[in-house]
Amino acid sequence: MQPHILMTDPAHFDVRYAINPWMRPGDWADDDKAAAMGGWRELRGALEAAGARVTVIDGDVAWPDMVFAANAAVVFDRKCVLARFKHAERQGEESRFRRAFDALAGKGEIDTVVSLPPGLIQEGAGDFIWDASRQLFWAGFGPRSDKAAARWVGEALDAPMIALELATANFYHLDTCFCPLAGGEVLYYPPAFTPAALAKIRERVGAESLIEADPAGAAAFCVNAVNLGARSSWPNRRLPCVRNSKRADTRWSRSTSPRSSSRAAPPSA
Repeated sequence: MQPHILMTDPAHFDVRYAINPWMRPGDWADDDKAAAMGGWRELRGALEAAGARVTVIDGDVAWPDMVFAANAAVVFDRKCVLARFKHAERQGEESRFRRAFDALAGKGEIDTVVSLPPGLIQEGAGDFIWDASRQLFWAGFGPRSDKAAARWVGEALDAPMIALELATANFYHLDTCFCPLAGGEVLYYPPAFTPAALAKIRERVGAESLIEADPAGAAAFCVNAVNLGARSSWPNRRLPCVRNSKRADTRWSRSTSPRSSSRAAPPSA
């Protein structure tokens, strides 16, 4: 099945507030925005070159972080569970992404679109990552998403799920520090996890399949990658420093945008 990826047009992207340690509005300049726009275009090109179909929706000047489309929902087996955001600065995105997924459902791209129960917080595929090799989801919780919400999403999608507690504000979504690869390897940054979470990872992923990013690579968000079959795209020119080299057959495409570029979420799996 051809991967189908949702992206948001970056025309309205900006850094006006700080909801994670990497966001520094005072340092944001026109050159940074130009680099982010260029990175978005490179990312789209890399995804399409890897065989993906990309759907682009309009952003909104009031909600500049809509470019981080991975946080919009979790989509699996033609069912979409919409995100609910922790911070007020992103909560206005919810209705806009609902319209986008309702439109995809209207075109027959997905079957159902559901919302979380009241009181649960879960920030989409940023904290809910499918591992095709192990046929399960890894779910991040702590900084942005609730553990109870992770359980609910797993049950709603009728899919096995392993919850991993994140340990630092710097790596606030699971996809910033954890990336399953098509060959069964997992690229990850160990200091981003609690000891209990690390034990869960190492229990299910053999040491020969664990690829550790070094601190500089993790800080450059090299783990925040998109893996499509034998090709991966990551958001920085710096290849992660790794311990193992089992991924030798994987081709890596560089998307040179800073962390502010768009992350993609597949509207169908």
